[in-house]
Amino acid sequence: MSINELYRTHGPSVHRRARELLGNDNDAREMVQEIFLSLLNDPKQFKGRSTFSTWLYSATTHRCLNRLRDQRTRARLIGEELQVGEAAAETGRSEAVALLRQTLARMPAELAVVAVHYYLDEMSHEEIARIVGCSRRHIGDLLVRLQEWAQRDAEASCRSS
Repeated sequence: MSINELYRTHGPSVHRRARELLGNDNDAREMVQEIFLSLLNDPKQFKGRSTFSTWLYSATTHRCLNRLRDQRTRARLIGEELQVGEAAAETGRSEAVALLRQTLARMPAELAVVAVHYYLDEMSHEEIARIVGCSRRHIGDLLVRLQEWAQRDAEASCRSS
C-alpha cells in the first residue's frame, strides 16, 4: 500500500487520536503530518508484530505523550503555564482534561502509555499487553506502579499548594 493510500485510510483515525490527547486541532494536524512523514522516511519502523492499525495507534499515542512532555518542559524552562488548548477553562470537563494532560506530561512514559490505554481507551490488560508488547501480568504491575505514582504526585501537589 502506498503512503498516500495509508494516509487516506488511517489519517482520520490518527488525527482523532492526536486531537484527543493533544487537545487541539492544529497540534493534531501537525502530529498526523509528523507521523506519516516519519513513516515515509523510515517505512521499516513497522515491523509487522501487530496489525498496521494497532502499531499506528500505539505510535500516535507515544508521539503525542512525548509532545505533551516536551511542551511541559519548554513551559517550565520559560516560566509559563502549560498550554493545553484554548477551551480548557470553559467547563469542568475541559478543566479535568487539561489537568489530565498536565499529569500525563509529568508521568514516566511507560506509565503514561498504560494510563491512556486503560483509563481513557478503557482497554483490558490483555489488549494493552498486545499493543505495548509485554505480558498481561506486567500491565497489572504497571497499573499498580501508576497508582503509587499518582498517590505520590497528589501528595507532592498538596504540599506545594
